[in-house]
Amino acid sequence: MTAKPAKTASAAKTAKATRNPAARLASAKRPGVREQAAQTTRDNILRAATKVFARYGYEGGSVEKISQSAKSFDRMIYYYFGSKEGLFIEVLEDMYRRMNDAELELTLDLAQPVESLKDVINFVVTYYSKNPEFITLLNTENLHRGKHISKSARARDYSSPAIAIIRQLLESGAAQGVFRADVSARNVYLLIAATGYFYISNRHTLSAFLGEDLQTPEALAQWQAFIISTVLRTVMLNP
Repeated sequence: MTAKPAKTASAAKTAKATRNPAARLASAKRPGVREQAAQTTRDNILRAATKVFARYGYEGGSVEKISQSAKSFDRMIYYYFGSKEGLFIEVLEDMYRRMNDAELELTLDLAQPVESLKDVINFVVTYYSKNPEFITLLNTENLHRGKHISKSARARDYSSPAIAIIRQLLESGAAQGVFRADVSARNVYLLIAATGYFYISNRHTLSAFLGEDLQTPEALAQWQAFIISTVLRTVMLNP
């Protein structure tokens, strides 16, 4: 009877893992788990940076503050985003993307262009109101004359769908004889964005200047109705 060679500890461990289906599955999943952990770390940094930049601005939003808020390390910011500016650009892109994704979830009926256009206006004003960090970050970037977002390769990707939605509604309304055919979708988009953005962005100073609280639900609803009226009077053949 021939003696079998003794297995080394490493070989025994490998053989055991091979026989155990659960161990094989865990081994196969390890790269995915690491990738998920990396994505979680990246997402945490992005969320923390959004809050820090919104609170302290670009200059005051230091890498140290962001890493502390994310419970991470400075080196991880440079690893995932390259630089503080790279992180700030991704924060801006992420804010645009989230608004764009939310808008694309709207259920709009091209056969009802007037009601659908109202829905778009209501969405924009409500989104600005519920996401003040977005407004603050845009204000910060405008103070920098847009020098960071102008370096983004994706910024225009997020504006195109919004304008495309309005263009479809205008074309549908014009085909039905409800809307004018000579109205630019870009201009209507700017009208909605400007009136909604200005109100939310300047709500604190305007409240003091006008002597009334523009942040109450009643005041916001009144302005929202005024924007709808203004836009419809602009685009309709017979306002």
